[in-house]
Amino acid sequence: MLNSYLDRCPLVAILRGIEPRQCIRVADVLLEAGFTTLEVPLNSPDALPSIRLLKDHFGHSALIGAGTVIRVEQVMAVYQAGARLVFSPNCDIDVIKTAKTLDMVSIPGCATPTEAFAAIYAGADMLKLFPAQLLTPAVVKSMAEVLPSIGLLGVGGISADNMKDYVDAGCTGFGLGGALFKPGKSIGNIKTDANRLMQAFLAAKEVECEAV
Repeated sequence: MLNSYLDRCPLVAILRGIEPRQCIRVADVLLEAGFTTLEVPLNSPDALPSIRLLKDHFGHSALIGAGTVIRVEQVMAVYQAGARLVFSPNCDIDVIKTAKTLDMVSIPGCATPTEAFAAIYAGADMLKLFPAQLLTPAVVKSMAEVLPSIGLLGVGGISADNMKDYVDAGCTGFGLGGALFKPGKSIGNIKTDANRLMQAFLAAKEVECEAV
């Protein structure tokens, strides 16, 4: 059930640096643009209160998650805060297995085939190809050719200009951070960039993201 959010629209809004006072307004704009998965990195100010707010207000219409989750105890903490997605920059088998024990969506970071296969065998739902600046479309294509069927999300340096190259290489979606949200960015600019990124993704995939 939780995977349905990413199945319908495999874009993760990475809200690094967001504060609780901003959460509701920013999330409203992103959901209006078609996003259905929002994550707050744990190195954001008051990350757990932000996750609680998002879960309370949007848990019925979006998948709410935590990013930069690198330890098992963090998995437990974000679960208690209401997150149901664990988005990690690395491939930690214990983190993946703990998330799956709690019926959470686990998307670990991978930069090599070895990490990717280890994550898949541990139960990962999708793979976060990170950093995408290092994993060029040519590298992604080579990895995609040997991996079993699993969603591949490019993260790091992704913009409206290079989405199609990564989609053509095998990416099924993306995690969007700096191109979408930064502390101090106006709501108007967030809305403009959210719509631009969504349209670029739809054009690259030639599909439509349906609201959950």
